[in-house]
Amino acid sequence: MNRRSFIGMAGGALAAGVLTGCMPRVAGGITSAMAGGTMDAAAFHAARRFARTSFGNIAYIDRGAGDVALFLHGFPLNSFQWRGAIDRLSPYRRCIAPDFLAMGYTEVAEGQSVAPDAQVAMLVALLDTLSIPTVDLIANDSGGQVAQLFVVRHPERVRTLLLTNCDAETDSPPPAMLPVIALSKEGKFVDQWLAPWRADKALARSAEGIGGMCFADPLHPTDEAIETYFSPLLSSPRRKALAHAYAIALEHNPLAGIEAALKRCPVPTRIVWGMGDTIFSPASPDYLDRSFGNSRGVRRLEGSKLFWPEERPDVIAEEARRLWGAA
Repeated sequence: MNRRSFIGMAGGALAAGVLTGCMPRVAGGITSAMAGGTMDAAAFHAARRFARTSFGNIAYIDRGAGDVALFLHGFPLNSFQWRGAIDRLSPYRRCIAPDFLAMGYTEVAEGQSVAPDAQVAMLVALLDTLSIPTVDLIANDSGGQVAQLFVVRHPERVRTLLLTNCDAETDSPPPAMLPVIALSKEGKFVDQWLAPWRADKALARSAEGIGGMCFADPLHPTDEAIETYFSPLLSSPRRKALAHAYAIALEHNPLAGIEAALKRCPVPTRIVWGMGDTIFSPASPDYLDRSFGNSRGVRRLEGSKLFWPEERPDVIAEEARRLWGAA
């Protein structure tokens, strides 16, 4: 299906998606029991599996059956970010969401790099370990950066690509990331940013916290999301150092020179962008649309910020199923 046909199909669903993508709010933001039966933290922890690889023991969630959809999370989050989308898409795909090296609950091997190139190689090893030949990729934030590297290096392993707000070659790292990188070089980011947010979850949801920076709904992230994201990164000096290494590795644009390869990429690619994002450039979705050789166009979500996939899993589910059907 060509771009014009795809956009025509999607256009009729845009208004409905804006309405249905907004989840009911939970008083006080104390729990993350959300609409649609989304898994809570207890269910998430109970479902976690580990795959033993040369990169370490890779933590991942695995739900559903059939063709695989692979979900790549953002920084400093983990696979819990995708719980709502997985609940909605697991009737249609086997949904696998790993924790990147240095993030979440993955146990990183001693001396292992956690740079984007290593993340790509880790994903290949994970898929090989699980005997998965091909996937539909869905990615956000730095996970979108890894997804772009993965798809140009292993296009034969990707059926479709759904990108949300993320790095582009022209905006990697974005200026908003530079203070995080600088503090990480000093070994201070985790203790100065994440520790206070974990200790004071209202602060985390405020304009000075990750909530105000990256979420549109003032009740996000929920208490248990904050705990699930930040507690493993604060659990030991080594985990703090790994989180810092993840950020530092983003300093020298990992996507430099990728545009020509993206133009040759045959994988059907759809871009859905939260236009309230203050981290990544509002010009990036159009740049990505022009750069991907088989782009299926851009959908813009007015007001949504960087981590909108966590708040609006219905939109992810709608766009993924449409892309899978059109590919």
